[in-house]
Amino acid sequence: MDEEQYVVKCVNKINAEIKGAFAFSSGKNMGIFKGVGFPEDIGRFYLLDEEYEGYAWTSHGRYPTNTPGWWGGAHPFGLLDYSVVHNGEISSYDANRRYIEMFGYKCSLQTDTEVITYVIDYLIRVKKLTLPEIAKVISASFWSTIEEKSEDERRQEIFLRKAFPSLLINGPFSIIFGFTGGIMALNDRLKLRSMVCAEKGDLAFVSSEECGIRVIAPELDKIYSPAGGQPVIYTLKEGGAL
Repeated sequence: MDEEQYVVKCVNKINAEIKGAFAFSSGKNMGIFKGVGFPEDIGRFYLLDEEYEGYAWTSHGRYPTNTPGWWGGAHPFGLLDYSVVHNGEISSYDANRRYIEMFGYKCSLQTDTEVITYVIDYLIRVKKLTLPEIAKVISASFWSTIEEKSEDERRQEIFLRKAFPSLLINGPFSIIFGFTGGIMALNDRLKLRSMVCAEKGDLAFVSSEECGIRVIAPELDKIYSPAGGQPVIYTLKEGGAL
């Protein structure tokens, strides 16, 4: 068992077996901060301005609404150096949970963001899939759409759909996935939830709504809304900018 797998097992054991104890943050290069209050209050409580620097930040401002609402299950949800926030309703939660729990994960925090995080961890760390391949698993194209693609694309997507059928995430959603070196944004394949991407110089922004971006950067170089199922991946340039 390598170091990362050991940490994942410890996190799952704490969350599932130790009453009243939960591990919300377990990364070397990713910190997860949760609490009840306005965003600025949470920032002041954890001294984010004074003690932390980062090249990527993900945030979410409310309890989950499709699963039991409590602050521990609120986004962002983290595991190792991954952070996941999502907006939407995962109607395939039970199917995804039953499948992923066969591989040692325990979905004990009662939130659909938890199962999304474990699915991505399994695909990227255990199965060694790339981020575009992961997008083709969790937000897979319809069979009719796959038939219209080139032979190479068709062969790849058919393989991924057959290899991981229970990891297709159904329902309206937009996801932001933070990882060491960048972030990935992804919509459901029908784009039933809004997601907006924007750029200003060396900075990249992703939000459910354009107004959320405009509060931080009123003037933008580029703003667009990606198609459903089309991943948007921002990675660090040399020097530390996205």
